[in-house]
Amino acid sequence: MGAPMARNLLRAGHSVALWSNTASKARELAAAENGIYCETPAEAAAQAEGIFLCVGDSAMSESVILGPDGVLAGAKPGSVVIDASTVSPSSSVRVHQRLADAGIHFLGAPCTGSKPGAENGTLTFMIGGDAAVFERAKPWMHPMGQRFYLCGGPGMGLHAKLTQNLILSNILNAFNEGLVLSTKAGVDPELMLEILANSAAKSGLIEFKAPFVLRRDFAPNFSLKWMHKDTGLMLESAQELNVPLLMTALTRQIFQTAISRGLGEEDMCSTIKVLEELTGTQVKFSTK
Repeated sequence: MGAPMARNLLRAGHSVALWSNTASKARELAAAENGIYCETPAEAAAQAEGIFLCVGDSAMSESVILGPDGVLAGAKPGSVVIDASTVSPSSSVRVHQRLADAGIHFLGAPCTGSKPGAENGTLTFMIGGDAAVFERAKPWMHPMGQRFYLCGGPGMGLHAKLTQNLILSNILNAFNEGLVLSTKAGVDPELMLEILANSAAKSGLIEFKAPFVLRRDFAPNFSLKWMHKDTGLMLESAQELNVPLLMTALTRQIFQTAISRGLGEEDMCSTIKVLEELTGTQVKFSTK
């Protein structure tokens, strides 16, 4: 998601210094969109008033921000770091404090909308941090998103994002169970989807993901491995807050089963293959 987000900033007229863990990606984007290629996060941060990052997990985020040649090593006092990654709220709070000690502002701003949202500049951001810092950063965020929710202080945007993904992941698991059950019983999947769309079970997630399942297209819009990671963060936060998440714990094990089958790089809707394999049933468009 980072590449299209940066591309949208460039096309909005911003001067953007680019770094990627895969250097070729940053070089290609810099060449294509007149960006500035950088060898390290520190080099990119030194040239920026606002520093965005979008990485896979908490360890990556802390390394890019706090590690050797990281953002902290190059950022100027008074600059703003905006982390659009979905990471542990506790990790985000730690990073916030480290940057604050150096006079650098920080927003934890995870986003939702998957690859299409990043490409089209229609992401939704959930922000944790100081309101004045958010207002300063908001114009930089507009090329990348359409909706911005200030959820509270440090870490609170991540609590909101994890709650959203908790609900999505459990809806996805319910969809898998329901469609495999109805298909094995003999109900046409397209008819079943029409019924769901016109009932109290109507779901934006199902309406978006179901066509991919029915045409057996599991190319990643949001990879299974990343939702598996996010369910782990949900359970970690739940343990810290003493909240039982019974369904989510089971959903994570189903995701783990799919990953163990080698499906981690596919879209998260590929989790339906676990039940399909167990039941000898495949949910797909009719060939009639």
